[in-house]
Amino acid sequence: MPDSKRISQNERLRQDRLTFYKEDVDQIDKLLAEFLRLSGAKCALLIDKEGHLVTKCGELRTIDIDTISALVAGSFAATKEMARLLGEDEFTAMFHQGERDNIQLSLVGDRTLLTILFDDRTTVGMVRLYAGETAKKLAEIYTKVVQRPEGDSGLGDKYGSEASKTLDKLFD
Repeated sequence: MPDSKRISQNERLRQDRLTFYKEDVDQIDKLLAEFLRLSGAKCALLIDKEGHLVTKCGELRTIDIDTISALVAGSFAATKEMARLLGEDEFTAMFHQGERDNIQLSLVGDRTLLTILFDDRTTVGMVRLYAGETAKKLAEIYTKVVQRPEGDSGLGDKYGSEASKTLDKLFD
């Protein structure tokens, strides 16, 4: 396989797999908290397309986060197939309205789903307005994460060698 093809495949894998570090999640949490304050929504979850929770913010009550994360990802995957059948690449937003509670799902950066739980204390219009702005800011964070030099964990240059020494001592 030519090196240029291998490089492009490696870069594609790197872009498909986002690795968030503490400072990334702190930035994301700050954005989600501001979103909740502005929109009046109850809760915001950031879920990857495989159904894993990245982070959460707001009132969670007795919500089973693992189950809702998996169901959100499955729902979005099914909706993507419906979009394809209609000649669209995919739908980037979904809204589910209940008697008391509502859910707004927004695709962010082709990697994650911004899942917003809200009730009649706010409107779908407010949620959509601020969700769109929040999604743009999240996409900017993702761009920085992808552009971070490979192997740069933010843990410092000596982290790998120090961790290796500690593991060696542990197993000696």
